[in-house]
Formats: sequence, C-alpha cells, structure tokens
Amino acid sequence: MTPALPAAFLQSPIAHRAFHDKAAGRPENSRAAIRAAIANGYGIEIDLQLTADGQAVVFHDYALARLTGAEGTVRQNTAAALAGIALSHGDGETVPSFAKVLDIVAGQVPLLIELKDQDGAMGPDVGPLEAAAASALDGYKGPVALMSFNPNSIAEMARIAPHLPRGLVTSAYDPDDWPLSPEICEHLRGIPDFDRVGASFISHEAKDLGRDRVAELKSGGTPILCWTIRSPEAEAEARRIADNVTFEGYQAVIPG
Repeated sequence: MTPALPAAFLQSPIAHRAFHDKAAGRPENSRAAIRAAIANGYGIEIDLQLTADGQAVVFHDYALARLTGAEGTVRQNTAAALAGIALSHGDGETVPSFAKVLDIVAGQVPLLIELKDQDGAMGPDVGPLEAAAASALDGYKGPVALMSFNPNSIAEMARIAPHLPRGLVTSAYDPDDWPLSPEICEHLRGIPDFDRVGASFISHEAKDLGRDRVAELKSGGTPILCWTIRSPEAEAEARRIADNVTFEGYQAVIPG
C-alpha cells in the first residue's frame, strides 16, 4: 500500500532549501536556514547528494563552486571533508550531513527531502544515495517525505523503505532548460511513472501547473505541491491549483 503524504505537508508553506537568506548569514540548505525555518513554523525542503564514502549530505549542486567557492564535486569528497568546507556567506557554516540535519529538525516541522539524480540522465543507475537516506531515516520520528525528478530513484525508495511517503518532482521539461534528450523530456513531461513508483504526491513546476496531467492527478485526490514560488502574488496564483507551495525570497504567511 502506498503511504500517504502526511497532512502536515499541506498546512504550512515549505521553505525551499530551508529558509535561506545570504544577507542574513543563512545559505541555502544550511543549519542556520533550517533553524530559521523551524523558528518561523515553516516546513522545510532540502536536497541530498552522495559523498565519496557513501553518505548523504544536504547540498543542492553537484559541484561545490557556487555555494562554497571550493573546487571539485560533492561526490569527490568524504562527508568528513565536506564538514570542513565552508558555505559562502555562512558565518562558519559548513556542508551538513543528512544525519546532523535530522538531529536539528527532530520532527518539529515537516521535512521534504529531494534526492538529486545520480544517474545523470534520469536513468536506472541509482541505489547508493537512496540507501544512505533510508539508513539515516531509520528510527526518525516526525513527518517526512522523499521525492526526486528521477522516477527510478523513487522506485528504489519504494523497494528499500516502502513505509516512507514518496513523490515525484515534475516539470514542463522544456528541452532548452534541461541537459536531457528531447525523448527523455517528452517521456517525463507526461508523469507516466506515478503509479509505477508508488508515488502519493507530486511537486510540480509552478509555471506549468495548468497542465492537463496535473489536473488529472488532482482530480484523483493526489496532493499537488509546487516549486519554486518567489512572491506573495505568485503564491496566490499557484494556490488556485496547488495544495501547498515551496517558496523562497520572501516571508510566506502561514494560513489560519
């Protein structure tokens, strides 16, 4: 049986890469941004990448340069090495392990976890990151859900941790925006793998929420999240279709 998305994910706006603000010393996916999201009562969205020693760390990019100024990639470094690499604008913040982030969140707010594609083409070369995520989540108490653009990643989560709620990150897949073949973009655009992977929700690209497939899933009772909202006006527009938003760059209002 497919586990449902916990109701908590539909109650408060979800801070994209946590409640980050470089000017305030809170880089994206940092401990400071996570603590700020908790203090404001927001849900939290984070990204997971895999280290050289098979650990999950909370970091969006494959390469280190944009967020740290360091050379190389996450995958070329151990978790211990990454714990010593400073995040830019972070006032001493370094790349956090997934386990450390779970200790901070500790079930206080919903945690939406994106598994970054490790195959490179949304293909079947998955497994180590999913295993690392499942291991870290063993025994965790609190509302969590996992998602990925790569359906094969979510199929693997269904196999190794079937009790954890899971969904798909979905998009218009404009080939001009993606380093993927037009054929792969065409396939993923229709969200054909939703049932196959045992998904219980989608997080869809905000500008594409009017897609017929999104309406079809919503009419069947599927919760619709969306990414990434950057203003109150965009949030109001997205909420005409989406059940909740993933936001950044402004102070979202918690309904009620």
